[in-house]
Amino acid sequence: DDTDDEDGGRLPALNEGEAADLKKADASQHFTEPPPRYSEASLVKKMEELGIGRPSTYASVLSTLRDRDYVVMEKNRFHPEDKGRLVTIFLEKFFTKYVEYDFTADLEEKLDLVSDGKLEWKALLSEFWRDFHGHIDDVAELRVSEVLDTLNEILGPKIFPPKSDDDGQPANPRLCTMCNDGQLSLKLGRHGAFIGCSNYPECKYTRPFATNGDDAEATTPENKVLGVDPDTSLEVSLRNGRFGPYVQLGEEGKPKRSSIPKGWDAATLDLTQALKLLSLPREVGLHPEDSEPILANLGRYGPYVQHLKTYANLPDPNDVFDIGLNRAVALIAEKRANPGRRGAAQEPLKDLGKHPDSGEPVLVMKGRYGPYVKHQKTNATLPKDIAPEAVTLEQAVELITAKAGAPKKKTAKKAPTKRKAAAKKPATEKPVTTKS
Repeated sequence: DDTDDEDGGRLPALNEGEAADLKKADASQHFTEPPPRYSEASLVKKMEELGIGRPSTYASVLSTLRDRDYVVMEKNRFHPEDKGRLVTIFLEKFFTKYVEYDFTADLEEKLDLVSDGKLEWKALLSEFWRDFHGHIDDVAELRVSEVLDTLNEILGPKIFPPKSDDDGQPANPRLCTMCNDGQLSLKLGRHGAFIGCSNYPECKYTRPFATNGDDAEATTPENKVLGVDPDTSLEVSLRNGRFGPYVQLGEEGKPKRSSIPKGWDAATLDLTQALKLLSLPREVGLHPEDSEPILANLGRYGPYVQHLKTYANLPDPNDVFDIGLNRAVALIAEKRANPGRRGAAQEPLKDLGKHPDSGEPVLVMKGRYGPYVKHQKTNATLPKDIAPEAVTLEQAVELITAKAGAPKKKTAKKAPTKRKAAAKKPATEKPVTTKS
């Protein structure tokens, strides 16, 4: 048939019951692939298409995703973390209007009108805040159990995937594997979300929150003794806690503990690895500028190196045990040069030494209104006739002592404005005048 015209791909007219001779049949198999995960470039491009944000905000949006552990970067691609999934679902369910693409794009257009002088900024903020504040009050009245029930319902298929018993029959994926009676559900603790049993406190089964129930249970081993620490002769045990697996040294008093870092398989953890974790924090060396120690440790937000009050993140938990002094000094310097949104502790202009009474350091700092000396929570402004580089420890101690002993200033009450003063005056009757 001639396929050049636009009707060339159509089948000829066929009638019901008409015989058709099959000359050839080709069978082909095709597997569809999910769209690739966003990289930094593709995510910014998508935001531009949707009208979300502007070039000056893209960098802060990308850094916030990583700083708050909403995502993890793998091969330069964003992969959602459990915290990110929870926050996203919470906002989509309880703040639907404010996370829709159209709302954000419309708000950007109004901000552009404000920049052009075509819209009054106070009116825009008043309109936004009135609705937003009212919505927050409505959500604040919800009970925590209501929020958890909603999250449980939405995340149920991911947290508790379908299971089957030994006979291949469907099993209850929420059935507690410890007591075989309670129902597992999402719960909220001091350190975040976790999976717990409904029979608590009789049943103390817990496991970390994860989107895949099988993977989560595989990383939650039973309590077992790994061996004995040769230095202290105390038992080293692997335990399952409310917030995940951890290792513990001894039993009495307040035994030393350390959480299993992300990426380590708790089921295959041995005594050598456990002793490494219990030996933290590790002193990398002394900083060449002030001879203060640089420490490497595992924290709430992952591995890091620390010098005084400056913390620099490490990409891999194993770096805590391997990082050398040169690299640690470079990371500390880079962190101080680029503290980021959260910022690092301000570096002192001069360290005068330790306070004779408390032993805490006395520092010379640069402030918004001029240099000052700092000791613990007491700040004393330097007089104008004393240069920051020339101040001595004795002078600083005198200033700090005088500041600590000075009575606190009472803030004077502001005089009422004319409008407020007029509002407070009792209303007086005005004489009625008539025109003839």
